[in-house]
Amino acid sequence: MKYIVLAVAAFTLFSCGKEEKKESLYPAEQETVQTPVALGKEIFEGKGVCYSCHKPEVKTVGPAIKDIAKIYKEKGGSIAEFLKEKSEPIVDPSQYATMKTNFAITRNLPEEELKALEAYMLSFSK
Repeated sequence: MKYIVLAVAAFTLFSCGKEEKKESLYPAEQETVQTPVALGKEIFEGKGVCYSCHKPEVKTVGPAIKDIAKIYKEKGGSIAEFLKEKSEPIVDPSQYATMKTNFAITRNLPEEELKALEAYMLSFSK
């Protein structure tokens, strides 16, 4: 009887410390890593409010994203630095005053989000 009680106690003691890791059979339930371009698009269309002045192919209030991307790639500029007000405008300096009002949003974005925003915009260059 003692041996049965000891065996049950030992089994209980050793089995309590193990945590079983279960993997999901459904990929949607697994954690996904967001690419910089996807995060950049999310910021562009969301809290960055960039979409209100910039469209992918057409100039509206501000230059088209494809035009911004082309010029920044050609000139080796940094969109992220511009959005932090640490570099001069190189696309359309005449619209700098209009863009300046948005720096209150962009200069406070974390570096990772600025780089993602830049990656998204540069993805439009051909």
